[in-house]
Amino acid sequence: MALAKQLKADTIGKFRRDEKDTGSPEVQIALLSGRIQQLSKHFETHKKDNHTRRSLLMMVNQRRRLLDYLKGESFASYKKTIESLGIRK
Repeated sequence: MALAKQLKADTIGKFRRDEKDTGSPEVQIALLSGRIQQLSKHFETHKKDNHTRRSLLMMVNQRRRLLDYLKGESFASYKKTIESLGIRK
């Protein structure tokens, strides 16, 4: 299940760099984080759903790659993104 349209629009609005930005690393990381949280809740009731678990692992790896890229490009943006999403300590 994808993120609800309003939730997705709110997330994009919060993390975008300018008015027309929908694909910056910050936005992509935020959208992936929302989807990862949704799937984590899904696994509380569907413990044996291995097909979706594989998708979750792929999303986590994609987010990790985007975070590594963002860290190399702009450490300030990286720090701001992880703090606002609560990804790391």
